[in-house]
Amino acid sequence: MLDLKTILIVTLAAACLQAIVWIFAWRAWRHLYELKFLAAGFVAMAAGVALMLVRGGQPEEWAIIMPNTIIKVGLVLLAEGLARFLGQPRYSWVGVSLLVAHVASWSLLVAVDPGNIAARIHASTLFTVIIMSVMCLGLARDRMQPAVLRWATIAVLAEYMLASIVQSVLEIGLPAGFQSAPVLADRNAWYLLQGTLFLMALFACLLFMVSWRLSVDLREKNERLSNEVQERRRLERHLSASLEAERALREEQADLMRIVSHEFRTPLAIIRNAADMIGLVGKRSPEAARERLSGIDEALDRLFSLIDRFMADDREPTYRPEAIPVGAVIGGVRKHFAMTGAGNRLEVEAKREIIFLVDAEMLVTVLINLVDNALKYSPVHCPVRIAVREERGSVVIEVRDEGIGIPEDQRARVGRRFFRASNAATIAGTGLGIYSARRLLAYHGGTVDFEPHSEGGTGAIVRIPLRGDREFQPACEGMTA
Repeated sequence: MLDLKTILIVTLAAACLQAIVWIFAWRAWRHLYELKFLAAGFVAMAAGVALMLVRGGQPEEWAIIMPNTIIKVGLVLLAEGLARFLGQPRYSWVGVSLLVAHVASWSLLVAVDPGNIAARIHASTLFTVIIMSVMCLGLARDRMQPAVLRWATIAVLAEYMLASIVQSVLEIGLPAGFQSAPVLADRNAWYLLQGTLFLMALFACLLFMVSWRLSVDLREKNERLSNEVQERRRLERHLSASLEAERALREEQADLMRIVSHEFRTPLAIIRNAADMIGLVGKRSPEAARERLSGIDEALDRLFSLIDRFMADDREPTYRPEAIPVGAVIGGVRKHFAMTGAGNRLEVEAKREIIFLVDAEMLVTVLINLVDNALKYSPVHCPVRIAVREERGSVVIEVRDEGIGIPEDQRARVGRRFFRASNAATIAGTGLGIYSARRLLAYHGGTVDFEPHSEGGTGAIVRIPLRGDREFQPACEGMTA
């Protein structure tokens, strides 16, 4: 038979275990400070039940009021902790007011009529219904917890409120000499038993709520961590891009110096050749000496122009296009090679003069590099042909040689920095001439391609857009070989 004392022991054990669990939970997750209210609420309930258990058969007034008041304090703490946990309005004033009213009403009832248990049960029922209604209101407003869990908790609270109301109603209708059924020896034992079951159910609901909250917090932390990782990766990519840009800038500067040193060799070669010729024929042929001195003067002008061009201040534009006839550019190329003693190997073919918008100095440098390669990789008795034509809105300048050619599997790599074909290894060179030509043609939107032709050797085909400058009239006659 389940007497009142047995049920009190069971209730005390359940409340103590629940209090211990919530104390450990609060210690483990300090950031959920609301758990300390839940822990304090279960501790208060355990303390109240313990005081009920130890009081005698004829308790004094304070022994009746204090245990019930402590249990009510525990219930208020649970309501406070739940509201804080859900982030809902706490209505703390409601709990404090109810506690004051409970102490006052129970003190008055115990003093006036100590044997009137029904009146005290009605007061407790009113307290329970109000405080648990506040808890249900907070649960109904909440949107953080799953709906199923919120409504299950509301159902648990509603069941306890209904049980309290039923006990009050039964107390009104019970006769004075009513005896409980054999299973429950005390008429209040069933209420305490279902109260114990209520505590267990509420404990489970709260535990699931905390578990869900921790799961949500973990997902949010993982998401923040993922966002931080992505942001760090983005910053890392940005830093890598900055480093790559700086590396590219340094490489660009290095390329500039390599191109400068490569292009400086051309006028310097003319100066050296002219100086050698002056040494040989200077005294015997003043006219030849003057011609060579003129060549030196022009080579020095070109050298100074290169210095001004490549070493200019950033505020001065490097690319300086002007409308000129293509013959002027070809003439500069022929004059250059005439000074080096290779002019007689050039054959120029142009059906008509063409005016186009180019940087003459750059384009002359491009063609000198292409012709120099053609001469270098061809037998000394073979000519190098320069053909000029207009094709599909572009000026096409083709430099053809009868030299060693370019291996087919390596043609796509020609023009890369420092690249030299495998069959050119025994001939002096730096692998920068074509690379420099491509860089300078890029200013004009032009290209250079290399194709074999039926007569043997290679054809370097330069294409430069006319850019709509056809309104300029030709300044000289067409060129012939």
